Amino acid sequence: MSNATNAKPVLQGVKIRPRKGVQKATAKFEPTVFRDSFISVLSAAAPGNLDEISSKLDTAGNTLEYRRYAETLFEILIAGRLLAPGGTFLEDGTPASPFSIFQAQDDLASIKKHVDVFHKLMRRYKYLQRGFEDTLMNLLQYINKFEKEDSNKLAIATGLFCSSGLANLSVLSVLFKEHLVKEGLSLEFVTAVFKTYLIDQTVDQFGLNLHKAGMSDRLLDFFPPNKRDEDSFARHFEAEDMKQLVTFQNKKQLIMRKESIIENVKTLLEESKITECLTYLKTQQKESGLSEPDFIPLVWTGVMASVDWGTRVDQIDNQILKQVQQYSKLLSAFCTSPKTEIALMQTIQVNFYEDARFIKQYRAVTQLLYKNDVLTESAILYWAEKGAKTQGRTVFMKQMEPFIHWLKNASDEEDDSEDEE
Repeated sequence: MSNATNAKPVLQGVKIRPRKGVQKATAKFEPTVFRDSFISVLSAAAPGNLDEISSKLDTAGNTLEYRRYAETLFEILIAGRLLAPGGTFLEDGTPASPFSIFQAQDDLASIKKHVDVFHKLMRRYKYLQRGFEDTLMNLLQYINKFEKEDSNKLAIATGLFCSSGLANLSVLSVLFKEHLVKEGLSLEFVTAVFKTYLIDQTVDQFGLNLHKAGMSDRLLDFFPPNKRDEDSFARHFEAEDMKQLVTFQNKKQLIMRKESIIENVKTLLEESKITECLTYLKTQQKESGLSEPDFIPLVWTGVMASVDWGTRVDQIDNQILKQVQQYSKLLSAFCTSPKTEIALMQTIQVNFYEDARFIKQYRAVTQLLYKNDVLTESAILYWAEKGAKTQGRTVFMKQMEPFIHWLKNASDEEDDSEDEE
């Protein structure tokens, strides 16, 4: 059979149109063309009429490719012009946009009204969120290229963006760049951001969002190297009337210091360096300024963290008493007042309540600490009367009843003996 007989039919003169999505994907990327169209939309609104601008932006999203040109869109809405490589503005004779953050007046009220336009736009086109944050981060790394006034407007707007949830505080991480930090530009910028943020949000909410952004322990990194200390931090933000931020930082540093102490105690005891651990703890107590009742929980937590407890209850019961016996002298060195003794009992109570493996050993541990002169009779009786924490109180009080009864009787017998004499 000939090849001509086997040939498959071919359509002639039929033009196959590609799908709309394929056409967009293969279309040439032309940000300047989009810019011209986008600026003409903004120019069609009455000057200064932000409501009309919002309306125009809403409608234009039906015809302009917002998703594809998100970076171009937000560069125009924030800076008014496109950025060239290196952070300078693209100079091709095109006038700046009639609307942008940089076109706002340099005051909170005006910038807030401009930020509202962003809110309305992104409520309508939620897919712009990612492109917005990416563009904002890109702009922030070039604050050294902007006019001082424009940089301040951007800082205030960024504070509003972050406090209202339009952007995450993680956008500020780009300001850790060495040249921006060294010149003091990062500190100046974030100071304006934080000040604006704290107008509408509490410092606790600020701290929570810093933590989510992975920046809660990096505030000092915005300071130039020669000013990267707690005193400089306090002086700077107190001068900016942001004492609540200083208080927040002090609390954060104290938490970090406590965590460090616990970890170092754990390491030293794992290596059986009890003497070195005692010396280390005395130094840390003096330097931290913590009182004994605040310091003893760190010692106990470090001791407990230094042991691999396992899961077998019979082994844990013996292990816990062995540990208490071994480290009683270490505990007693930082337990020299009734208030501290009660703090230790409360710490152990909460620890054993939260870790059910130890819950049955509270009385045995307390008795051993009493025997080794870490706890006194008066402290234990006070704990039983009104010093116990609410966590597991009923369980521990029931468990401690025989020992408390014995202590009271022993005390009564001593009083009777003194009376007879």
